[in-house]
Amino acid sequence: MMSSVDGKVAIITGGARGIGAATARKLLGAGARVIITDVLAEQGEETAETMQAEGGDAVFMPHDVTKEDDWRRVVEAARDKFGGLDILVNNAGIVLIKKIEDTTLEELQKIFDVNLAGVFLGVKFAAPIMREASANSTPGGSIINLSSVAGIDGVPRYGAYCMTKGGVRIFTKAAAMELARDNIRVNSIHPGLIQTDMGGKVMSAAGRGRLNDNEVRVAMIKGHPIGRLGVPDDIANGVLYLASDASAFITGTELVIDGGVTAG
Repeated sequence: MMSSVDGKVAIITGGARGIGAATARKLLGAGARVIITDVLAEQGEETAETMQAEGGDAVFMPHDVTKEDDWRRVVEAARDKFGGLDILVNNAGIVLIKKIEDTTLEELQKIFDVNLAGVFLGVKFAAPIMREASANSTPGGSIINLSSVAGIDGVPRYGAYCMTKGGVRIFTKAAAMELARDNIRVNSIHPGLIQTDMGGKVMSAAGRGRLNDNEVRVAMIKGHPIGRLGVPDDIANGVLYLASDASAFITGTELVIDGGVTAG
């Protein structure tokens, strides 16, 4: 059942590196055809070319998730090149580590546009074409929105980030209710600390100049009941599950993948 994305078409935003690239590789390995999108055009092209060389049916498209015209172009490409759209992974996101009182309105607007409006636009533009593909298939389409454990628990100095990721969590539930009768499932994934470029920024900020990188890493690992930090494949495995027929009866829920951090 876990390989039941065979032949399905997926769009993965923020797919040039990190969790997005790992997810693309995971879905490709399970037989999906993938459109990787990102604002990092050069890196995105390299990622897609590497996956093509490995035998994957992948293409890259430059894509700013805050732009409606970019979304139209990407979903139309899915229909024109691959014949439709079955899976959308709203992965693109940015982090802001700053006290609330020091955060400017411009900074707030930027993180809102990428993390929250970008997810909203993805659902808005993907749903119509996904509805067409889902009309005569079971279990239909799957939209997976990447939130965060910061969308569940509050974190000091991450106020704006928490606000956007909490918004993704509840928006996912609203979208799931709205699209259920269209045979489209919508779920969110809430990663903990993952070893990516963004995760590196989080760990550097955690030190605040008082701890070196190794000391921060040791402290972070101690904070994870499972005894290690996450890696991109941990999240990609969760995406594969929610994208596949194995999760056919799951919608409007959140999958927390954090090594047990939020369990205590």
